Amino acid sequence: MNLKELKLKSIPELHKMLAEQRDNLRDLRFKDASKQLKKVTDIRVVRTTISRILTLLNTKKEVIK
Repeated sequence: MNLKELKLKSIPELHKMLAEQRDNLRDLRFKDASKQLKKVTDIRVVRTTISRILTLLNTKKEVIK
């Protein structure tokens, strides 16, 4: 997901997306371990999305303080 799209989301939406992305990452890791995953780069994409969401959550939390 694009950073511009993520900035438009509210904090509860970001938390929901974070949970979904973490579940997706867990599923991808299981598929990779069982040699069912064709595109291993999907793991990297999900990890970067998670880091972007966490960064936005931390910056929004600092703004609220």
